[in-house]
Amino acid sequence: MATSANADALKDQIAPTGKLRVAIAISPAGGAFWSTRTENGYAGVPVDLGREMAAQLGVPVEYVVHQNSGQITDAAAKNTWDITFLPRDPERETRMTFGPIYEVADATYIVKPGSTIANFAALDQDGVKVAAVNATTTMRGAIAHLKHAKVTGYQTYDEIFNLLKSGEVDAFALSRDQLNAMARKIPGTRVLDETFKQTVTAVAVPLDHPLAAAFATKFMTDAIANGTLRKAYDSNGLKGSPVRTEVK
Repeated sequence: MATSANADALKDQIAPTGKLRVAIAISPAGGAFWSTRTENGYAGVPVDLGREMAAQLGVPVEYVVHQNSGQITDAAAKNTWDITFLPRDPERETRMTFGPIYEVADATYIVKPGSTIANFAALDQDGVKVAAVNATTTMRGAIAHLKHAKVTGYQTYDEIFNLLKSGEVDAFALSRDQLNAMARKIPGTRVLDETFKQTVTAVAVPLDHPLAAAFATKFMTDAIANGTLRKAYDSNGLKGSPVRTEVK
């Protein structure tokens, strides 16, 4: 009886609508954070993890779509989602409760086709235009890193992709693996060798949801150990990518 009562209390907190509402951000970038639209709905590491978590809870899953992680963060106090998987930073830690890290990514810049910029020193000059996805951990990192170049936030990956391709911005700040994939789609671009920060991605729940936070922490700890996370990586184009859970 106590176990049943505990399960009911958990469901009331983590799935108050009767469904597990998983906040995701949509982009063709892929990777361990971004999800993509498909003919049948959505695909991505967070999509797979959310589906598995809902199955463990015994409730249906519902995906709540956003354009970027900043929008997910802004909605944290609005009761529109129950669980998410997104980059963690000190600003976000004041607005949601994070569980275990499941990805560590190196952030750098890609420069536009034909650019002569080859390193951070050449990039950080007055008049250089750097794009980032608005209100994200990477954008905040780029603003802190660059003293002279101007960092501007845009709502979507697609918008920045087109600006970079047309040469309207000089560079784009994002994780190296995603920029390497972008470089293959835009001939003449270059991903810089240096790294300006490491971005960590983790499971998160809204503040003041202790039962939900405990469940999410156990779920991710188990997923890392039992191969669930590895399977999610392999199913979403990350077969060659190691699972990185610790900052070095």
